[in-house]
Amino acid sequence: MKNFYDFQAELPSGKIIKMEQFKWKVILIANTASRCGLAYQYKWLQHLHEVYGDKGLVVLAFPCNQFAEQEPLIWEDIKEQCLINYWVKFTVFDKIDVNGDDEHPIFTYLKRNSNNIFGKKIKWNFTKFLISKDGEKIQRFAPVTKPERLEGEIQAMLGI
Repeated sequence: MKNFYDFQAELPSGKIIKMEQFKWKVILIANTASRCGLAYQYKWLQHLHEVYGDKGLVVLAFPCNQFAEQEPLIWEDIKEQCLINYWVKFTVFDKIDVNGDDEHPIFTYLKRNSNNIFGKKIKWNFTKFLISKDGEKIQRFAPVTKPERLEGEIQAMLGI
């Protein structure tokens, strides 16, 4: 059986990023959409990146257009929205699907290996996953869970 570190994802530039490079880091992943009413969460994801990035937190965003077509933009426009509105400096991958036949394997893995109280599908933008340093513990959080509410969990996983 694969573990999280066996996966990879593509940046908009075409560069492939292997998740193994994040081994022994705490990872916060979110499927995002720049035209979603929850897009203000980019600001808090950036805040967590700034505060805990040098302590071992990695924030990864995966834009997705599967929910009410709230991420119809091409990469340059997504980047502009993230930079101008939220000053995002964490890693934002190429647009993907998080459900269905074309869902990205990372999200298949996360859904199968996290707390399953939310069901087997991603229900909306800004569903968040928090992965422990060893990759063994994966917690899933609802879209409406504000990233700042994860700070205690992040600190515990980082051991601070």
